[in-house]
Amino acid sequence: MPNANDTREPPAPLPRVMLEPLVRATLLEDLGRAGDITSQAVVPAEAQSRLQLAARQGGVLAGLELARLAFELIDPSIVWNARLRDGARLKPGDVIATLAGPARAMLTAERTALNFLGHLSGVASATARIADAIAHTKARVTCTRKTMPGLRAVQKYAARVGGGSNHRFGLDDAVLIKDNHVAIAGGLRNAVERARAAIGHMVQIEVEVDTLAQLREALDLQVPIVLLDNMDLPTLREAVSMTAGRAVLEASGRVTAETAPGIAETGVDQIAIGWITHSAAVLDIGLDTLA
Repeated sequence: MPNANDTREPPAPLPRVMLEPLVRATLLEDLGRAGDITSQAVVPAEAQSRLQLAARQGGVLAGLELARLAFELIDPSIVWNARLRDGARLKPGDVIATLAGPARAMLTAERTALNFLGHLSGVASATARIADAIAHTKARVTCTRKTMPGLRAVQKYAARVGGGSNHRFGLDDAVLIKDNHVAIAGGLRNAVERARAAIGHMVQIEVEVDTLAQLREALDLQVPIVLLDNMDLPTLREAVSMTAGRAVLEASGRVTAETAPGIAETGVDQIAIGWITHSAAVLDIGLDTLA
């Protein structure tokens, strides 16, 4: 169920300049070398139609602007009327938008629009399931860099729509020192000191640990963010007690909607989950003709 105490507005849509190249490339991939030969052959050139996008299952809507752009780029004369906006909680049968215009053009854009809308609504819905499950705690769900190639910006947008927060967007916006970095650098202290010497004052450092001894060392080094990797609940609770607010604590490792509440109740600040982007189930949304 939605968190009744969460009054945050959904994030603003991403700028068109970020979305249009992605939608355009997807349409070009679908059109291939000869365009939509089915619609060209079957649908009369002068045919006009009215269609509606509707939810076939419950979830959280995301990706509406990409869907709209798919139709606009094929034919700007298509009239788009959105009934809902990203972040809406969908029920089966909810009408998301209506369209009117050249039938051929709308059928040509259909699959691209639905692919974006179904996938990103799936990401938002998966994120919302976790966010709702831990709403009684201070913890927040955050996505990771485990995104599909080319879709990172829009998948992370969808995670925000679902009530989550974003971890780093790439390798260049924060330092995350993981076990392999530590091993190659010759220890955690060496890794942290080398990072501090190399980065600017605006860049945060996070260290991944999987034992309380490593956490203690990270705290002694005054690392501001610590990723607690694959720790059980008693160890997480001890980690929170040991840290006593001296660092932001982020838990990760095979988290599900069922296990997330227990993890959040240990007192961690963030729960990082990769599958909400790389393996989220598509939300079933259909495009149907109107009488």
